[in-house]
Amino acid sequence: MKQAARTKRKSPTNPQKEGAEIKILFICSKNKWRSLTAEKIFSELTEYQVRSAGTEEGARIKVNQGHIGWADYIFVMEKKHIRRIKEKFNQELSGKPVVCLDIPDEYRFMDEELIEILKGRVAEYIDIPEDF
Repeated sequence: MKQAARTKRKSPTNPQKEGAEIKILFICSKNKWRSLTAEKIFSELTEYQVRSAGTEEGARIKVNQGHIGWADYIFVMEKKHIRRIKEKFNQELSGKPVVCLDIPDEYRFMDEELIEILKGRVAEYIDIPEDF
């Protein structure tokens, strides 16, 4: 599997007031495997509120304007997800960090390899405990 070059990029400013939970939205196509796995594992961290949604018709939970408005950070699995949410929610996305994790639709819900990839890639952008 081809890996994209990555640089460590954490946000220089926290979009939330000190002490408040950061709201993270994970997006994939159908919200059944990748984004749902991300929601499940990252919701264990008390400093974050985590939700997930999908971009396609028939998604378990379809992303809507409320999700975008709620989120401080948005992580998508593929570039096509950025395109889809920009087409529908461009104004609501203004000023929000949107990060593509480059995770293809090759994993099932709670796949161990998927979990390790998610942890490693998300850690490039937000603080997560070393023992997580």
